[in-house]
Amino acid sequence: MDKPAEMFDRDYEWSALSRFITDPQPGATLGVVSGRRRQGKTFLLDAACRAAGGFYFGATEAADAESLRRISAALTAHVRPASPFHFADWAEAVDALLALGAERPVPVVIDEFPYLAKANPELPSIIQEALRPLRDQRTGSRTRLLLCGSAMSFMGRLLSGNAPLRGRAGLELVVRPLDHRLAAEFWDIADPHLAMKVNAIVGGTPAYRREFARGDTPKTPDDFDDWVVRTVLNPETPLFREARYLLAEEPDLRDTALYLSVLAAVADGNATRGGMAGYLERKATDIAHPINVLEDAGLLHRDADAFRDNRPTYRIAEPLIGFYHAIMRPVWDQLERPGSAARVWQASRRRFVSNVLGPHFEQVCRDWALHHADPELLGGLPARVGHGVVHDPRARTGNEVDVAVIGIADGAKPPLLAIGEAKWNDTMGAAHIERLRHIRDLITLAGRYDTTNTQLMCFSGAGFNDKARDAAAADPDIRLIDLETLYGQV
Repeated sequence: MDKPAEMFDRDYEWSALSRFITDPQPGATLGVVSGRRRQGKTFLLDAACRAAGGFYFGATEAADAESLRRISAALTAHVRPASPFHFADWAEAVDALLALGAERPVPVVIDEFPYLAKANPELPSIIQEALRPLRDQRTGSRTRLLLCGSAMSFMGRLLSGNAPLRGRAGLELVVRPLDHRLAAEFWDIADPHLAMKVNAIVGGTPAYRREFARGDTPKTPDDFDDWVVRTVLNPETPLFREARYLLAEEPDLRDTALYLSVLAAVADGNATRGGMAGYLERKATDIAHPINVLEDAGLLHRDADAFRDNRPTYRIAEPLIGFYHAIMRPVWDQLERPGSAARVWQASRRRFVSNVLGPHFEQVCRDWALHHADPELLGGLPARVGHGVVHDPRARTGNEVDVAVIGIADGAKPPLLAIGEAKWNDTMGAAHIERLRHIRDLITLAGRYDTTNTQLMCFSGAGFNDKARDAAAADPDIRLIDLETLYGQV
C-alpha cells in the first residue's frame, strides 16, 4: 500500500496498518485504532480503505435503528448487490462485513465506534461472537475489521480486563499527536524559539493548522503575538472554542463543571491531589473520581515522583486545554466580545510564560531525553524520564528536579543517568550547575539510585553565559542543551 503524498509523516502508523490489512493469513481479524480527536485517524483509515479497496463507515450519534439503516445504505452503495441491504440487527450487519473478505484481505473500518456502542451496548459482544475462532463466517473471511474511536476512556476499556473483545484484536494502534520536532516541521516553522511557543499552545494536533487555523502560521517570531490574537483568541475561528468542545465530547464526563475546575486547578499550578483539593475547597477523596476519569480520557496525565514514592503530580495532556484554562477561561466574557483579543493577550503574556510556556518547555525537555537524546550522550538507554523533589534533610527543604533520566536496572540499584534543570526565560550560569551538583550529592546520600555516572544537564530557552560554557568545557559530566539541540538543528 502506497501512502498518500498529502499525508504528513504517520509512517509508523501507515506501516502498521499496511501489515495488518495485507496479511494473507486466512480468517477475519480485528484491529482497534484510537487517539484523541483531530489527530488524523479518519484521514488515515479512509486513505487505507481507498488504497486497498476497502469499506469505510463513519458512525454518528444516532439511535440504533438509524445507524443500522445508515450502514445498510453505505454497504449497498459499496457492494451494489442485486437487492439493497436491510439489516435487521448488528449480527447480520457484521456477517455482511465479514463476507467482504471472502476472496482477499480487505479493510473494513467502523469509525467513531463508541457512538454505536453507546446506542447498543451489546455490540462488542456481538462482534466477539462473530469472530469466534471456529465460526464459518470468520474462518472463510479475510476481512480486516478496524474499530476506531476518539473517546479514549471507552477505547481503553474495549480490550481490557473482562471486556468481550479482550484477546480478539490483532492490532492495537494509538494515533498520537506529533512530537515537538514533527510539529515544527508540520507548521513550517524553522525558528526553534517560535516553534516552542506555538507548540505550547496547539501541541502536535494536525487539524489545528489545516482546518482550524486555515493554514495560518506565524511568519516570523515578531508575528507570534498577532498570530495568537487572530487565531486562538479570535471568536471567529474554531480554535477559540475547541478546548471547551474537547471536554464536552467525552461521554464519561457528566458533571462538566467539576472536571473544568479540576483542570483549572492544574493549570493554575496545583499539580498534586492535595493542591487541587485546596484550590477547589474540597476533600482529596472527593476529587479522586474526576481525576481518574480525566486520566482515562487522556486529558490529564499522572507523573510519578522520581525520588519520592506515592507523591504523584498531574499535568494537562493537551496543550490547548492548558492554554484555555490558564489564559482564556478567566476572561472568557471579554474574549467573546469581538475586538478584545489584543487587549486580553497584552495583559496575559506574562501568565502565558509562567503557567503555560515554562511547564511545557520542561515537558519537552523530558520528552527529548526519552525519545531523541543519543544514549551515548546520556551514558545509557533511558528506561524512563521523570521529575521530582529531592529532600535536603539538613536544610529541611525540597529541591525540584525538572528532568530525571533513569536507566535500566541490572539487578542492582537503577542508574541515574542524568538530572537536569530547565529554564525557558533564564540565561543559565554556574549557579545552576552548582545547584545540580548539590542535588546529585543528596541523591547519592539517599541511596535510591546509582549516581556514579550521573550527568548534569542544563536546558535553556535563553542560552548560557560564559561561566556555564567554561564549566561544561572543563567537565564532560556537564551538558548544556539549547533549543537548537532540542529541535535537532545541531
